[in-house]
Amino acid sequence: MPQIRIRPATSDDVPLIVTFIHELAIYEKLAHLVVTSEANMHAALFGERAVAEAVIASVDDEAVGYALFFPNFSTFLGKPGLYLEDLYVRPAARGVGAGRKLLEHLAGIVVERGWGRLEWSVLDWNEPSIGFYKKVGAKAMDEWTIFRLTGEGLSKLALGDSKVGRLADSKIP
Repeated sequence: MPQIRIRPATSDDVPLIVTFIHELAIYEKLAHLVVTSEANMHAALFGERAVAEAVIASVDDEAVGYALFFPNFSTFLGKPGLYLEDLYVRPAARGVGAGRKLLEHLAGIVVERGWGRLEWSVLDWNEPSIGFYKKVGAKAMDEWTIFRLTGEGLSKLALGDSKVGRLADSKIP
């Protein structure tokens, strides 16, 4: 039986984490969107104003995956929660329990910190992951739609560009 271990990432893990990010992006067919660097990830995870945390999964002392996460907040619960940005296990290590151990570890963090929930997003075509998440007891939040604002749209809105609202409103039937 393989020995699975989860440990907090260290600054020495940043190159590995960036490699995992690229591998995950390839799996998700989104490699063209990855622009992060080791410097970005180091600042995000270990800088003066760190905004996220990561843990590394190892099977028999070989790093095989990671989880990257950060706090969010539920006004309904009046408590923080943990948002799981990435959970990745290399294909050769899938099925031995590393993904489950990562989720168990994160659930433990939520409980230990007295937070209210653990949540994440999954691509709708990713049936293996969806099946895995359901198997561990997670529920799909099908009634919610994720919105994202990036790039030029984000910049224009931040500058108060009045055309942003009119363009969006003109598309509403």
